[in-house]
Amino acid sequence: MDQFKLFLRLTTEFLIMLSDKFTEALVYAAQLHATQIRKGSGVPYIAHLLGVASIALEYGANESEAMAALLHDAIEDQGGAKIRDEIQHRFGETVAQIVEGCTDTDITPKPPWRQRKEEYIAHIPHASASVRLVSAADKLYNAQSILKDYRQIGENLWQRFTGKKEGTLWYYRSLVDAFRQVESTPLVEELDRVVSELEQLVKLAD
Repeated sequence: MDQFKLFLRLTTEFLIMLSDKFTEALVYAAQLHATQIRKGSGVPYIAHLLGVASIALEYGANESEAMAALLHDAIEDQGGAKIRDEIQHRFGETVAQIVEGCTDTDITPKPPWRQRKEEYIAHIPHASASVRLVSAADKLYNAQSILKDYRQIGENLWQRFTGKKEGTLWYYRSLVDAFRQVESTPLVEELDRVVSELEQLVKLAD
C-alpha cells in the first residue's frame, strides 16, 4: 500500500479524532510547499508530508502531532520565525512547539550540513515525546525512500545528498541511537530495521 492510500485509510479510520483543524493544516501545508519537489525524484513535496503524517497516525499520533507532521518542514523551508508565529496563531502553541522541535535550523543561510546534523542528533534525547514521534516518522519515511531508491539506482543515489554515502549512513544510524537513548518504541524499531537493511545492501555492493 502506497503512502497516500495509507494516509486516506488512516484518516478515515481516525476521522472521529480529527477535526476541521487537521484539514486546515493539510491545506496550509499544501500551499506552503506547493512549488517544492522531493530531492532527485521530481515527486511533489506534499507526498512526503502526507507520508509522514500517515506514519505518525499509524504509530499513535494525536491530532496535534498529526498536524505537526504535516507541517514539520514549514519553519525550516518556508520562512523561519515568521512561519513559526503563523503556525502558533493558526494551530496553537503545542503544534508550533512540535514543528520547532523537528526543525534542524531556521537560519538563512543554513549552517554547514555536518554541524546541523550533529546538533539535531544531540537534541533528540532531550526532546518531548511528541517531537520524537514526529521526527521518527519523518526519518522513517526518508529511510524507506532512500532504501527503495537505492535498490533502483544504486550508488548514483548518493549524489542527491549533501552528506553523500558516508554522511547519510552515519546520520541515520546516529538518529536510531539517539532515539534509543530515551526509549525503543515500535516506530524506532522499524526505523532501525529499515536503516539496517540499507546498511546491509550498501555493504554487499561495496
